[in-house]
Amino acid sequence: MIIEQIPIGPMANFGYILGCEETRIAALIDPAFEPEKLIARARELDLDVEWILNTHGHFDHINGNEVAVKMTGAKIIAHCGAAFHTDKKVDHGDKIKIGNLHVDILFTPGHCPDEICFFVNGQVIFTGDVLFVGECGRTDLPGSNVEDMYISLFQTLASIPDDVDMFPGHDYGSSPMSTMGFERANNYVLKPRSLSEFITFTPFTFKIFSLIKSVSKAPQILVLLIFAFNITLIALFRLLSLSK
Repeated sequence: MIIEQIPIGPMANFGYILGCEETRIAALIDPAFEPEKLIARARELDLDVEWILNTHGHFDHINGNEVAVKMTGAKIIAHCGAAFHTDKKVDHGDKIKIGNLHVDILFTPGHCPDEICFFVNGQVIFTGDVLFVGECGRTDLPGSNVEDMYISLFQTLASIPDDVDMFPGHDYGSSPMSTMGFERANNYVLKPRSLSEFITFTPFTFKIFSLIKSVSKAPQILVLLIFAFNITLIALFRLLSLSK
């Protein structure tokens, strides 16, 4: 299995190349902003890009699809509820192949209603924006749903073994990738909670980020002070959560 994680765009996104060593067939995962960068690297690796896999339909994950298709002729695979152009629609429990690689589709809404994860060969999972290193995706956006996020994190992804490598959709954590076991042990979002506790817990974090966003037009020093204050609150909240 060939995996290349490539930082792309202005929003700390990761795009991925997933390739089969035997057949040299490859897929691009969420080739946004700079699809040319991923395609150039795939060609350096002598890979034939036949597929584009989208974890979900947010702009910062699909805005490179059209260019990538024009450059490679690849077909787009996304969830059956996706509102953007796809060539193959999939749903939870479906299986696809990238060369000789076996990819299981997991439906993981919460951040986005068409969110899916790609679980490859029982060894690697691409989690898009449902799970990051040390965080989870926001649930205060249009189409987001806190209850769905809870099910995705604590039921759907609970079936993934601890030793599986986890590759997220954004570089938001202390490292670019992790394992499911490490996240269960260290990610404060995955601390065991009831649904009602999780519903109460999640808005706290996301309201902070919304506040930062709302003052983005304020003087820079004010934005930095608010940001520092709220990061301190988040850190304190994490410590309190972990100590319970």
